[in-house]
Amino acid sequence: MKLYTRTGDGGQTSVKGGRVRKDDARVEAYGTIDELNSFVGLAAAMAAAREGLGTLAAELVEIQQELFDCGSDLAFRDPANRELKLTAEAAMRLEGWIDAHDAAAPDITRFILPGGSDVAAQLHVCRTVCRRAERRAVTLSAEVEVPAPVMVYLNRLSDYFFAAARAANARLGVSDAEYVRSADVFRKRD
Repeated sequence: MKLYTRTGDGGQTSVKGGRVRKDDARVEAYGTIDELNSFVGLAAAMAAAREGLGTLAAELVEIQQELFDCGSDLAFRDPANRELKLTAEAAMRLEGWIDAHDAAAPDITRFILPGGSDVAAQLHVCRTVCRRAERRAVTLSAEVEVPAPVMVYLNRLSDYFFAAARAANARLGVSDAEYVRSADVFRKRD
């Protein structure tokens, strides 16, 4: 099998059910999810190489699978009669992981700067690319129906990356850097 097909040389690409322009809103949405998946892969490799972050690395690999599901669910030219891969349970599982990571990090009251350890910095890159993927999905939703599980998952996933970045810093003994001009914006945990 050859990797190149030459079928996209004119600016069109295949989706489930036909062909569309490469700058179609659906291609932008699942293309940004693919970009995010690459950054998540880098974060997973970085976490796997660090002592005490094996569970985080495993979560990130599972997230990569679900990001492929998200992209697949968006790749239909005609959104009617499609069989979806991503379920609502995926976002619910993320919420459990968010709570666990949040509990592993110290309280914050101010905004923090993206960074700290290399793993946390990479997770913050994932967070911001995830927010862009979510915006692309919202743009697509103005044209076609976007599956609700995808929208919820992307929204929850950016929160996951924030919590995971803070927990990675805590587990590695690296403090979060506060944004020094921030007011107190977060409440202490109960």
